[in-house]
Amino acid sequence: MIGILALVFAALAALLHVYIFIMESVRWTTPVVWRRFGIADQQAADTVRPMAYNQGFYNLFLAIGAGLGILLFAMGGPDALVAGRTLVLFSLGSMVAAALVLTTTGLKYLRAALLQGTLPLIGFVLMLFA
Repeated sequence: MIGILALVFAALAALLHVYIFIMESVRWTTPVVWRRFGIADQQAADTVRPMAYNQGFYNLFLAIGAGLGILLFAMGGPDALVAGRTLVLFSLGSMVAAALVLTTTGLKYLRAALLQGTLPLIGFVLMLFA
């Protein structure tokens, strides 16, 4: 049961990071998106666009890592379980670490850090016991 819950939270964290990728790398030019990230105007959004594009792909790669880990873990078998657990723990741990780093940039990012880091943290802790 703990393993299933761990996989559910890992999957939710991965989906969230795919959504962040879409916002940062695909839909960045939409004012509603860049305003969500605290960007004040189109000129600033254009200036930050290459960084957001790159950052979005970091989020996508973490989501892919978690997804592959989930698949391996769900396949069963001793080797797949070890590899899947390792990949899920690494991916979720990286997501949590990124959220912690975000908190160092100022209190106005605390809500975003909590949103970004809560699902992977829960999944990480559950996966430790799966």
